[in-house]
Parts: sequence; C-alpha cells; structure tokens
Amino acid sequence: MKSKKELKEAYRQMSFRMGVFCLRNKKDNRIWIHHSMDLDRAWNSVRLQLQSDRHPNTALQEDWNRLGEENFACEIIEELKDTQDPAVDYKKEVLELYKLCLEELQPYHDKGYHRQKS
Repeated sequence: MKSKKELKEAYRQMSFRMGVFCLRNKKDNRIWIHHSMDLDRAWNSVRLQLQSDRHPNTALQEDWNRLGEENFACEIIEELKDTQDPAVDYKKEVLELYKLCLEELQPYHDKGYHRQKS
C-alpha cells in the first residue's frame, strides 16, 4: 500500500482535462460559459450548485429551475492539451482561452446568460 506522501505525489502528477465549457439551454440555445483546470470537476460543481438552487447566475438558475436539467446540455467548447511543459502557465492559458470564447460567442442578452461589462 502506498504512503500518504506517495498518493499526494501521484495526484499532483495526474493530468486533467482543462479548458472552456458551456451549459446550453436546449429550448432557446442561450449559453453560459465557464473555464476550469479540471473540466469534469467543474461541470459536477456547477451541476450541484444548480441542483441545490445556489448558482450565482440568477437567470441561469431560474431557467434551470423552470425547465429542468434535461433541457440543458454541457458542451466542451475548447480543450487545452497538457504538453507537460513546465514553462507553460496553464491557468493563464485557460483564462485567455475563456476570454477568446466570450469574445467569439458573445453570450449576452438573447444569446446567453452573461452580463456585458461596460
């Protein structure tokens, strides 16, 4: 059996899918975009927030409550590949990818759940 230290090190060495995903309303195609260093964990977290009626985006939460989970789809928009290059700042790269997706998809007003910054 591995020691606690060995298990922690093994976890640090694991590679997770990172990038940008969206939650799409199947009824009107409005989207909410999010980014993460661990896409699977982020989706589970967002889903739990919505199921618990605790998501910070009130418009998204209201539609989720009204339409139900079955009327939403989680979709990966962009996935960043881990090249194992220690010189790459993956957090920065994921954030830049998120900003590009916001700019390209414009998930505001009737297209999405985000609020445009003035």
